Amino acid sequence: MKVYVSFWLPEAPLNVLREKHEVIVNEKESLPSADELVAQLADADAFLCVGSRVDSSVLDRVGDRLKVIANWGVGYNNIDADYAAGKGIMVTNTPDVLTETTADMAWALLMAVARRVVEADAYVRAGQFQGFKPFAMLGSDVWGKTIGIVGFGRIGQAVGRRALGFGMKVLYYDAVRLSPESEKELSATYVDLDTLVKVSDFVSLHVPLVDDTRHLIDAARLSTMKPTAFLVNAARGPVVDEQALLDALRDGKIAGAGLDVFEREPEVTPGLLELSNVVLAPHIGSGTWETRTNMAHVAVRNIIAALDGETPPNLVNKPSAV
Repeated sequence: MKVYVSFWLPEAPLNVLREKHEVIVNEKESLPSADELVAQLADADAFLCVGSRVDSSVLDRVGDRLKVIANWGVGYNNIDADYAAGKGIMVTNTPDVLTETTADMAWALLMAVARRVVEADAYVRAGQFQGFKPFAMLGSDVWGKTIGIVGFGRIGQAVGRRALGFGMKVLYYDAVRLSPESEKELSATYVDLDTLVKVSDFVSLHVPLVDDTRHLIDAARLSTMKPTAFLVNAARGPVVDEQALLDALRDGKIAGAGLDVFEREPEVTPGLLELSNVVLAPHIGSGTWETRTNMAHVAVRNIIAALDGETPPNLVNKPSAV
């Protein structure tokens, strides 16, 4: 059977696929266009999707052979999974393997913006460092502060566990509240979202992108944050109204932000690039060799199961044919 892979991945997981199936990999340095994708998927049995957008207009043109779309990532808002289900196509993702790595990245952003690491690095490289000055490049303490975690699933909880090492008070908001036992184990306190953004020194976002979370952090909520508070987004860009965030940062309504994702990727709202109180990263939350390779292994296991007539371990939709 034919498996199409829309971008280069490490050879080890692909070789596992090659043992049982024909594997065609896009060799370009860019993702295939919609027309190129449709052409490749016309006779494909499986699609290992690396960043490509698969909406209804693509799915209507791929033919009847396609059985599974294995997304290389835990978020799958790039794929219309419900529409795929109606066409009998399974959609899978790669949870768990990127939890700790993404939590590390959220903390990297948090620390970098609070302690002005990127700004300080640029200061030294520009030759401006002329010796110790007691009140130069002062940042904000992290230890002992309050962190509010929006979305308390695997990644949110991993961020919360790290916060305990900094002696922080951990607040969380999630659509589904944890049991009292779990809250006690994680030393986390549930509050409603509006309370969380008002009282937290750091607000860290870890929700999926669905209709209810689009612009979850908007101008109104940003206006209620402390002027000394920081926002970290390592979830999905459209969770934040990026123009409202720009205005809040520029007007001093909040102290700073760390962003790994953007509302209209790869576009970044231009004004953000001019600000020193925001740290910007190019969607590298799971960006380590170990994690990215493990994600590919998980995607491969999902494909092999689907093509063997089994239910993939990480199925995220309910196809009519399954």
